[in-house]
Amino acid sequence: MAENTPDRIPSRKECEELMAQYAMRPHIVAHSLQVMRVSLAVTDHLKNGVSVNRDLVAAAALLHDITKTRSFVTKERHDASGGALLRELGFPHVAEIVEQHVTIRNVNLHGELEEREIVYYADKRVLHDTIVTIDERANDIMQRYGAVEEIRSLILQNKSQVLAVERKIARFMKTEIDQAIGGIKTKKAHASDDHQ
Repeated sequence: MAENTPDRIPSRKECEELMAQYAMRPHIVAHSLQVMRVSLAVTDHLKNGVSVNRDLVAAAALLHDITKTRSFVTKERHDASGGALLRELGFPHVAEIVEQHVTIRNVNLHGELEEREIVYYADKRVLHDTIVTIDERANDIMQRYGAVEEIRSLILQNKSQVLAVERKIARFMKTEIDQAIGGIKTKKAHASDDHQ
């Protein structure tokens, strides 16, 4: 890997190497690739003059579940451990986005669009490797994790936050979000098979 600097973003090749090194399961790789596609479809349909770092969006989307495979055994929060790992590896900007892909903090709904909002939103539009509505994704999370009222309440709060972020993103786009991501196809492939 190239020498790390405090603001360096890993290349696509480096992301693929990290995904392999941390033994991401194939279905998690497929999910991450689809989150990247959705993130980039949003990024590529922003109005002229909207400043978003496309490479940062792509890297964070690819690596957002970097520690999810091991979390099945360790029961760690994969958003926190993924962020910690990426900080250790010298990618603090990617780490910050990864730490907030499950629950985003301090969103300024009237401020400039941020990369973390795009990745957070894209993750909520991808169930496994299929693009779905926010309702479909929230319903799946509710069925899998909503065994107790406290968790159900948190899931509904997060759904409200996703909808608010969606409205914010929509203001910065030159086309409808669903139109922008409508051309993406589900691909069951390895990371190296899908070059952007």
